[in-house]
Amino acid sequence: MEQYKISDPQVLKVVAHPLRVRLLGLLRTDGPATASELGRKVGESSGSTSYHLRELFKYGFIEEDPERRDGRERRWRPRHRYTSWDAGEMSASAEGREAMRIMHLRQAELVRRMMEDFDAAEWSRDWVDAAGMSDHILSLPPAGLREFSDKAEELLRDLAAKYAGDPETRQVDVWYGAVPLSKQEEEQ
Repeated sequence: MEQYKISDPQVLKVVAHPLRVRLLGLLRTDGPATASELGRKVGESSGSTSYHLRELFKYGFIEEDPERRDGRERRWRPRHRYTSWDAGEMSASAEGREAMRIMHLRQAELVRRMMEDFDAAEWSRDWVDAAGMSDHILSLPPAGLREFSDKAEELLRDLAAKYAGDPETRQVDVWYGAVPLSKQEEEQ
């Protein structure tokens, strides 16, 4: 259950729907759930969440959890831990570029929501000191940016393995993104 690599822009658009991306994220972080449970978490009716869960199922993002039946209602679980796509391949068409743009905006919305929800008063000093955001403006060629991304992925895997048994381990959401500045921004 590691990665779902999307090559079809239509499939990327399916998961980029605001409610679907939230539902999939909740299943990945909180574990299997029913449409009703998810509806309560996101403030939607179970009918609405059921519809969007069926769409996620139809395109292979989730599956029914056979080990955890909940009476008449299905419990859903993610089929993959991550969703990815080949940006070069996806950007070859207008439809693919639009799907990526929508997905990137959904990801940015999630980061905003997570930062709004983070309350330093609820966490120890160690967690508060370790959490946060920063930004850097560097001059790199595409190869340098790819190297950063590859090394960041490797470092995250190594750290997750290293601290897997630590009693202070908690789920954390780690984001990184990098895009070149537009020509106008670069000139300012």
